[in-house]
Amino acid sequence: MRILLVGAGGVGSAAVPIAARREFFEAMVVADYDPDRAARAVSTVDDRFTAARVDASSAEAVAALCREHRITHVLNAVDPRFVMPIFDGAYAAGAGYLDMAMSLSKPHPERPHAQTGVKLGDDQFAQAERWARSGRLALVGMGVEPGLSDVFARYAADELFSEIDEIGVRDGANLVVDGYDFAPSFSIWTTIEECLNPPVIWEAGKGWHTTEPFSEPEVFDFPEGIGPVECVNVEHEEVLLIPRWVDAKRVTFKYGLGSEFIDVLRILHKLGLDGTDPVRVGGVSVAPRDVVAACLPDPATLGDKMRGKTCAGTWVRGTGKSGGPRAVYLYHVVDNEWSMREYGHQAVVWQTAINPIVALELLAAGTWSGTGVLGPEAFPARPFLDLLTGYGSPWGMEER
Repeated sequence: MRILLVGAGGVGSAAVPIAARREFFEAMVVADYDPDRAARAVSTVDDRFTAARVDASSAEAVAALCREHRITHVLNAVDPRFVMPIFDGAYAAGAGYLDMAMSLSKPHPERPHAQTGVKLGDDQFAQAERWARSGRLALVGMGVEPGLSDVFARYAADELFSEIDEIGVRDGANLVVDGYDFAPSFSIWTTIEECLNPPVIWEAGKGWHTTEPFSEPEVFDFPEGIGPVECVNVEHEEVLLIPRWVDAKRVTFKYGLGSEFIDVLRILHKLGLDGTDPVRVGGVSVAPRDVVAACLPDPATLGDKMRGKTCAGTWVRGTGKSGGPRAVYLYHVVDNEWSMREYGHQAVVWQTAINPIVALELLAAGTWSGTGVLGPEAFPARPFLDLLTGYGSPWGMEER
C-alpha cells in the first residue's frame, strides 16, 4: 500500500506519527499547499514518509501526484470544500480513496428547516456506480465522527440489539484552552459549516428531513469524568450514512457546544461572517469565513495549552438480543495530556486521525474489502474495534 495523505494541518499531521508506528504500508506521501507544513509533518518519522506540495482544489494536481508516486490509496485530511477535487483526482489516477468529511450540502431553497436540499455526500454517492464498475473503493466518512461513531452503530445492530428505536451520536468534551477566551479545538471553517447548516434527522417512514440549527437541546452525561454537557442538533454525516446500512427508526447527531459557543456562532451568522462568497476589502477579495479562521489560533498549535478530555460516541436504544428494552452508549475518550505526551498532538485532532489509519490497515490486510462508495457501517465492526484497541486506544460501553 502506497498512501497519499492530502493535508498536513491538525488531523493530517496527527495521522503521521500514528501511521509511523505501523508496518502495513510501503510509503506515505504527505502533501499540502504549504510545502513547509508538509515537511514539518514528516520531519520526525522514518524514510517511508516524504513531503510534497499539492493544490487540493485541483483534481488534475491530485491525480498527477498519485501517478508520480504510484499511489494506491488517497487519504483526504483537508476541509470538506476540497472533497470533490480530491475524490475525483483519486479516481482519475486509479487509486482508492478515504475521507473524514463528505461533500458539502446545500439547504433546500424554499424550506431549509423542513426539507433537505443537496445532502452531505450526495455528490459522492452519485458516483458510486462508476467506482463499483472500476472495482475500487471510496470509503467515506472514516474519521471519528463520522467514522468510529458509525462503526459503533454497526456493532450495536450486529451484536447488541434485535431492533433499534434510535441511534443518536453524541459528542462532548470538558476541554479548556489556557490563555484564550474562545479557541475552537477543531477547524472553525468546518465547525461553522456543521453548526449553522440545517441539521438533518432520519425517521423511518419519513426519511431525511431538517430542523433549525441548535434544536432539541438535551443534557447528556458523558463518561470518564467529563460529566453533563448540553447537546444540540447539528448537521453531520452519520445521519446521512447510518440509515443506508443499519435499520433504525430514528437517527440523530447532537454536539455538546455550550451556550457561549452557540452565541458566538449565531453572532457570526447575523453579521454574515460565516459566508464563503468573497467580498471586496480594499483591493482584495476574501471570504468572511476565511477571515474568521485567520483571526483564531490554529487548532494544531493548541495542544500544550489544552486540558481535559474529549468523547465521541453513539447512544443506541431499542430491544436487546434477550428481548427486553436496552439502551447503551458506546464511546471513545481521549485525554489531551495523554495524546500530547504519547504523540505530540492534541486530543481532538488525534482522535480523528487514528480511525482512517486503522481502516487503511484493515484494507491492506483484506479484512475490510468492497467496491463503490461505502460508509464505515458497510463493514463488520468487530475487526475495527479490536484493532483500535490494539493501537493502544480502547473504546468503552455503558448501559444507560
